[in-house]
Amino acid sequence: MQLISTRGGSDADTWTFKQALFLGQAPDGGLFVPASLPPLPTSDRTTLPNLTFPERSFIAARHLLGDEIAPTTLRTAILEALDFPIPLREIEPNIHLLELFHGPTHAFKDVGARFMARMMAALYDPGDPPLTILAATSGDTGGAVAHAFHNLPGIRVAVLYPLGKVSPRQEAQFTTLGGNVTAVAVRGTFDDCQRLVRQAFADPALTARHALTSANSINIGRLLPQTFYYLHAWTELAPAAADSTLVFSVPSGNFGNLTAGLIARRSLGMSLARFVAATNENDVVPAYLAGRGFHPRASVETISSAMDVGDPSNFRRIVHMFGECEGDRRLRSVLTGSSWSDGETRDCIRDLWHRRGVAIDPHTAVGLLGLRNELRQRPGARGVVLATAHPAKFAETVEPLTGEALPVPPGIARVMDRPRHSIVIGPELSGLKEVLSTMVSIL
Repeated sequence: MQLISTRGGSDADTWTFKQALFLGQAPDGGLFVPASLPPLPTSDRTTLPNLTFPERSFIAARHLLGDEIAPTTLRTAILEALDFPIPLREIEPNIHLLELFHGPTHAFKDVGARFMARMMAALYDPGDPPLTILAATSGDTGGAVAHAFHNLPGIRVAVLYPLGKVSPRQEAQFTTLGGNVTAVAVRGTFDDCQRLVRQAFADPALTARHALTSANSINIGRLLPQTFYYLHAWTELAPAAADSTLVFSVPSGNFGNLTAGLIARRSLGMSLARFVAATNENDVVPAYLAGRGFHPRASVETISSAMDVGDPSNFRRIVHMFGECEGDRRLRSVLTGSSWSDGETRDCIRDLWHRRGVAIDPHTAVGLLGLRNELRQRPGARGVVLATAHPAKFAETVEPLTGEALPVPPGIARVMDRPRHSIVIGPELSGLKEVLSTMVSIL
């Protein structure tokens, strides 16, 4: 796979997947994107219906990565990373939940983080200096990355999160591990955490001194495996009629998950798929899709906290993929946006529980609202909501609406009583530099 930067550069400026995996961000400050996205061969597409989710994922990974990664290495990484189910269940007529929360930390980010961790472990040269992974999180990324990389040799992890703005159960998943994982609580918002990561990568001396790389969706190694479950759902539900439509509604904050879906649409034979960018009141991208321009702003705090992002990084990838000139028109033919208030989100959770006995978290509820709205305008279409987190991770919001206690899954239960440790810093790079200096002694 040849990768280029969203900031352009000459035609000679290309990187391999391995280079991009360990760099995290392009040297010019841009994000890595595939130089081209050829379609999945027909011979591969015809085999998909008879395969399991990991087998379908291997087909997708082999197509996207080409011959850069040995097939045995790739297959082993996928089988080890994707050792949990991805159920697809119909909850309303023509509406399905793709349950992405059955991994070890009960969030969709387990898919990308575990694949990335196994790729790094397979490709890391023990003779190289230790790596330091920076991961900004608004909730689920922190737990997924911390768990995936915990105690891997040669790798340190710093998880930056906004102090007091992630759920207690999410916080427990990355502040209780210790070892090579350091939790950094930032006095500010997720946008501040993300800004600190960008500033760190923009400092060449700091990046070199600590061998910095990322594990957010800005890292192509985290992003590409998220295409796997789109292909899985598409294979299960792809319309038989050529003029039918399958709509994916994606709860969106930093827009990595949606970017992966758009990559899957172009390269994995999903040409009929349409997408809904479902957000809370942080509606920067829906406003853009409605013709009001792209205007990043300070994020607003909501009950769907992982989507409280006012300046989504991956929007640059989306714009690059669709082109600067004809991009708006082509993008709007594939993607619509919607935003929903906390009140509407609560009503959705309450309504689905009382009508169907199905509990969902606030982010999935936003996705369901977006999908229902889109399907009302597309009679005969079918839809998939990406269920991004186990509802028990947001018990303080969900349980008052259902009136019942939610079963606590094992990945959460086993960490709740452990002592939590984090380092509190202000939203300035100087504080992060001090933390990184103290982490040198970990390995």
